[in-house]
Amino acid sequence: MLKKLGLADCFEGIICFETLNPPSSSYGVEEESSEIFDIIDHLSKPNSALDLPKSPILCKPSVEAMEHALRIANIDPQRTVFFDDSVRNIQSGKHIGLQTVLIGTPHRVKGADHALESIHNIKEALPELWEEDEESDNMRHSDKVAIETYVTA
Repeated sequence: MLKKLGLADCFEGIICFETLNPPSSSYGVEEESSEIFDIIDHLSKPNSALDLPKSPILCKPSVEAMEHALRIANIDPQRTVFFDDSVRNIQSGKHIGLQTVLIGTPHRVKGADHALESIHNIKEALPELWEEDEESDNMRHSDKVAIETYVTA
């Protein structure tokens, strides 16, 4: 999809579900017991002393999944802007210290630092992302021109 949108060369790497959950691993969670957890029994006879087992699958909005993705990418959450269209994902991102931008609505919710009806409003809404840092020697510049593309999915 990134290639079709002309964005394939805009990323240094991509962290996806398969990155967090490689088929050859035990999904990063040590197995505590080989006993099968009976969710029906648990819900029919609630026991406040018994917690639901931790899922062996890592994915958003799990805080553990998001922290793991940041470690893989070697990213400082305090210096990162996280864009998502899910309120739950935004709230988890905020919980781990990311600057958050909710996409798809102009209305901010708890956990969202910014809200944009469309990703195409990003330059007007967050002009600080385009301000040049004169002190930085690590600034990268591109000669490519951004083209607004609409996708029907």
